[in-house]
Amino acid sequence: MRSRSQLIAEVTDNAFLGGKLMLRQPAKGYRAGLDPVLLAACVPAVPGQRVLDLGCGVGTALFCLGARVDGLSLSGLEIQPDYAELARFNAAENGIEAQICAGSVSDLPQELRQKSFDHVIANPPYFEETSVTKAQDSGRHIGRAEHVPLSDWCRAGIKRLAPKGRFSMIMVADRLPEVLDAFNAGLGDVAVKPIASRQGQVARLVLIQGVKNARGPFRLHSPLILHQGDRHIKDGESYRKTVADILRNGAPLSFED
Repeated sequence: MRSRSQLIAEVTDNAFLGGKLMLRQPAKGYRAGLDPVLLAACVPAVPGQRVLDLGCGVGTALFCLGARVDGLSLSGLEIQPDYAELARFNAAENGIEAQICAGSVSDLPQELRQKSFDHVIANPPYFEETSVTKAQDSGRHIGRAEHVPLSDWCRAGIKRLAPKGRFSMIMVADRLPEVLDAFNAGLGDVAVKPIASRQGQVARLVLIQGVKNARGPFRLHSPLILHQGDRHIKDGESYRKTVADILRNGAPLSFED
């Protein structure tokens, strides 16, 4: 693993939540966008609860959630040691207390296997290994293409949840059937929130939540529309007000809206 000084020389500083959170991430490789911010916004955590982020990267979703809700016990798991080190750096720089472990969802470190959590969140690689061209940067490739089956991510998260704990995930829409099938092994009260770029467009992403040992019915909610208008007209930001409030001010994202 490279030294911290080498890592810092190869990263950029990026503002999230309107500058409330400053995160360093690789200048090249996998870089967080709005997806982990939306994931963090949909988690109905309250002070005192325990949160585990599977595949936390540099900590974007975990720290966005920690910035919105005070008093959480935050833990993250990241398979790439360099990214895990950046997550630790970001936690320290933002004054956020978090335990960041390097390891795989298929073989969780002992310190995480000894705990249970009120919330597990995950933003797994969206694409199967065989469906994408290998990126030159290994960090970007691991961030985009799965090396562990999606079912293993779900299984690991469900196992670490406390009874009635909630699993929240963001995933590309065409893999929703896989997630729902995996959620059936221990989660109920499953809800899906599609995410579409504009009104009338097909949803590209979905947010999925399930509750451990719950028996509530499946619910498909109305989509979250990201941008104003039915097409891109001019350069510049076009987020709808509710979405801009999530991205800039850390507002919560309700499945009911």
